[in-house]
Amino acid sequence: MAKTPKVIYYQDELNDEFSGDSIRPRPITGDYPYLKTGFRARFRHILAYRILATPFAFCFLKIRFHHKIVNRQVLKAAKGQGFFLYGNHTQAMADPFVPSMVCFPRAAYVVVHPNNVSMPVLGRITPYLGAMPLPDDMQAAKNFVRAIETRIEEKNCVMIYPEAHIWPYYTDIRPFLDASFRYPVKCGAPVFCLTNTYQKRRFSKRPKMVTYVDGPFYPAPDAPPKQQRQQLRDAVYARMKERAKQNTVCVIHYEKKEPTP
Repeated sequence: MAKTPKVIYYQDELNDEFSGDSIRPRPITGDYPYLKTGFRARFRHILAYRILATPFAFCFLKIRFHHKIVNRQVLKAAKGQGFFLYGNHTQAMADPFVPSMVCFPRAAYVVVHPNNVSMPVLGRITPYLGAMPLPDDMQAAKNFVRAIETRIEEKNCVMIYPEAHIWPYYTDIRPFLDASFRYPVKCGAPVFCLTNTYQKRRFSKRPKMVTYVDGPFYPAPDAPPKQQRQQLRDAVYARMKERAKQNTVCVIHYEKKEPTP
């Protein structure tokens, strides 16, 4: 007999958060060092990202989710240049690791909530793992954009979760805004998307995670920037919605709560 999925009620698809995170975020102001330079910073990045995090991410995803990546070869279209990667946000622990597996051997820098750099110990390590927290003031915003441009110039991947909030095991794609697509428009970089799906395993009740990679997506070159943002958003959203049909397991059922009269 199939297990009855847990039910979570939501009100706002754009803003409701179900990660269970209670961390008080630090303010990300103009003095936040988005671009750490020097030999020591480089060494710490290599140690944290390549030597420690990458093997851990591979083992964690394989053991916990029997993770599989489909269609990763499309990233070859971005050979010799940096690119942006967008994906659905369905796991607090796995989502930081999936981009590093998809993009390997390139480094993936992930745009994150300030919570991710606010933890007492781990918060000092996550920046060396590629975490780029969203800014809280004007100067920090300028530094944030400069950091994104630098990572793209270095031919790396910048990963963005446009849904912004974590809905564990959600099997559809929530609507998201086009605001984050201004970065690839500004940088003139290709856009790809990944869609994490949950599928039945033959000998286990725990679903496996299958990640589909698609792209590249480009806006019409002669369109104004605002229209280009919308074009990229619509193309990515449509492809992710199509890939979401590959879900075959429902661990958590999300049901919209009717407004109180």
